[in-house]
Amino acid sequence: MKLPRHAELWLPGYLRDRFARWTSPATDPMRVWLAIADHYEPFVGHADEKTATERVALWTHEWPSITERYRDSAGRPPRYTFFYPQEEYRPHLIDALADMTRSGIGDVEIHIHHDGEGEQDFVDRMSGFRDTLFHKHGLLREHEGKIRFGFIHGNWALDNSLPGGRWCGLNNEITLLEELGCYADFTMPCGNSPAQARTVNEIYWAVDDPAKPKSYDRGKRLQPGDLAKDLLMIPGPLGIRWAERFVPRIEKGEIAGYDLPSRYRVGRWLACAPRVGQDIFIKLFTHGTQERNSSALLSVGLDALFEAVQAECGLRRWPFFYVSCWEMYLAIDAIRLLKDPVVALTGRLELTRSHD
Repeated sequence: MKLPRHAELWLPGYLRDRFARWTSPATDPMRVWLAIADHYEPFVGHADEKTATERVALWTHEWPSITERYRDSAGRPPRYTFFYPQEEYRPHLIDALADMTRSGIGDVEIHIHHDGEGEQDFVDRMSGFRDTLFHKHGLLREHEGKIRFGFIHGNWALDNSLPGGRWCGLNNEITLLEELGCYADFTMPCGNSPAQARTVNEIYWAVDDPAKPKSYDRGKRLQPGDLAKDLLMIPGPLGIRWAERFVPRIEKGEIAGYDLPSRYRVGRWLACAPRVGQDIFIKLFTHGTQERNSSALLSVGLDALFEAVQAECGLRRWPFFYVSCWEMYLAIDAIRLLKDPVVALTGRLELTRSHD
């Protein structure tokens, strides 16, 4: 069997994770948490202003209708997190996403593409965008005295992880993100990119070495009772898909026009996704403004996703919850603090137990 490119980075960690799960005492999960992180780039492909506006308008028109058809175990509609690129900022496009955020079906976090412009440029761009989203658009949130944001790095190049330092240039990016108020990074996995971390299917703390790139490559798994430390990494599921084609292929939690959700894929996500205690955290990703993705996702793909999640969790009698990336972080942090994550989000104790 021919392995995918750069499998030497993630395959050993994947095999260790599978072995640990197969040999650990069998305990059914109590809950499943699902978040969608969109690398939301309206100007991708050097689009003009009109095209970018139409791309966002399609989502503001279609996404609310989709959310009306589905509810999770708490009776809440799906959420969708738009990681918007700093370099593509347009006030009217952010306002359109902010309207969905205020309706409780969306959220906006920070995405950026940069390429060796230097530390001060990165800090100025990130802090300026952070403050604009918070003060001008009512987005992000203030927590523990700081404006907090989730982050996805453009071109997967977090912490200068690509060969030659392309699309980043900062070995101390993990430290800078923490100082700027990043509560968690959602960049991984990227699978067949050299930026892929060796740590897979774990929620973990990335300890920065400012003298070296790719400090997130390995880290300490988050455990209930941990003290908060360093930058939290919340990756999506990474593994191997054995069905649907004659040749096995990589599964990295991407939903796209060329790879739509299915019940089989949901089963793989449930098997591979990071767990904290008895909770499964599934972070999916997409590039939703690309027409080849938006047309498929908004017509059939997202419906297929929510129907499959409901069917697979229902079959297992596992409560499931649709969350934004921020809410996923809050649930993880509640477990870290030895609190009930559902109570932390909804105040409803009865939803923390499996139901008939």
